[in-house]
Amino acid sequence: MKRMVLVSLLALFPLLTACNTIQGVGRDVTKVGEVLEDATT
Repeated sequence: MKRMVLVSLLALFPLLTACNTIQGVGRDVTKVGEVLEDATT
């Protein structure tokens, strides 16, 4: 499971670094949360 979370975070890393606004950061954090939630279920 840790491997899946790590892969998910690595896949989302370009999205996290591409945010230019606070709203974009919020969307990215939400997406990471959704991925983590899906990985744990």
